[in-house]
Amino acid sequence: MDEKNQKQSKKQHIRMKMLEQQGEARLVRKIIMITIAALILIVGIVVLVGFLYINSAMKPVDPEDDTIKTVKIPIGSTISDISLLLEEQDIIKDARVFKYYIKFRNESGFQAGEYKLSPSMPIKDIVTSIKTGKLMKEAVLRITIPEGKQLVQIADIIAVKTDQDPKEIFKKLNSEKFVKSMQTRFPELLTSEIDNENVRYPLEGYLYPATYDFYEEKPSVEAVVVEMLQKTEDTLQEFAPEMEKKEYSAHQLLTFASLVEEEATAQVDRKTIASIFYNRLKEEMPLQTDPTVLYAKGSHKNRVLYKDLEVKSPYNTYQNKGLTPGPIANAGKSSIEAVLKPKKTDYLYFLATPEGEVLYSKTLDEHNTKKAQHITNK
Repeated sequence: MDEKNQKQSKKQHIRMKMLEQQGEARLVRKIIMITIAALILIVGIVVLVGFLYINSAMKPVDPEDDTIKTVKIPIGSTISDISLLLEEQDIIKDARVFKYYIKFRNESGFQAGEYKLSPSMPIKDIVTSIKTGKLMKEAVLRITIPEGKQLVQIADIIAVKTDQDPKEIFKKLNSEKFVKSMQTRFPELLTSEIDNENVRYPLEGYLYPATYDFYEEKPSVEAVVVEMLQKTEDTLQEFAPEMEKKEYSAHQLLTFASLVEEEATAQVDRKTIASIFYNRLKEEMPLQTDPTVLYAKGSHKNRVLYKDLEVKSPYNTYQNKGLTPGPIANAGKSSIEAVLKPKKTDYLYFLATPEGEVLYSKTLDEHNTKKAQHITNK
């Protein structure tokens, strides 16, 4: 009888232990579920608060306030500068939200000047106004920089338009202090690549070809250059996905595009020229483009002679393989796009005839035959 009671007591003890363990397991699961639920709730609250904040920041500062304010956007203002300025003027609620809105929508082309804006305007309308709105005063100076111009030529254009000494302007454009100040202002555009000892002029190729309006008769060199660099940065931003895909830095892209630009004529297909350069690079052949020789010599002439090809310079693509150390001129949008989206061809050579026609060849023999027909006998 005692043995039987002992067995029952043991079974009852085991059953109690199992019940305790099951209870503990339920408690642990309950704690875990409560913790997960709490975390989900916290994340949900954070997301909701963030959404509500951003949604509020996207709305007009005061829908009922139609007061017109004069907002002056200085020359060379960045997106961050404009955002802070609009917040200070109570035109927008949050500068950070406005800045990220601009970047998310890939907006660009903002111009300096004075604008009429109101606290009742939605962000979309504010952006449109700054890009296309009427200025309170007309531009008093317009500077046009054509495609394919070199830094020394751009300095001359600025000098003529602002009645300054071209030599002094060119000197400033290449001064270490000035270049460093521009690098500080445009760190993503003007990287350490322009500091390479083989780069002749750090800002060569970075001053975008376009027409620029100014609201003072003699803007400073800095003000003019900032406008041009901003235009370059905005333009390259449009091609950011393609640049990332090809793993091109701004310096590499502008360098390549400048070679295409300098070889371009009215009848040439830039995308075909770009494809030939790509094919030559793939075959580890020198690019052998005449404009680089002229740039290396620092001279301009209609025809490159054999003796010119002997110039010792890292820019001479007859003697050095690969791209030049830096751009040899400013490239327009079509040349930039040609480098990023070239045609697919088997050509390795091209020849511009005196008549302006461009002939393409796959072999050197074919190229030499065309050269003898169109160039040598002329």
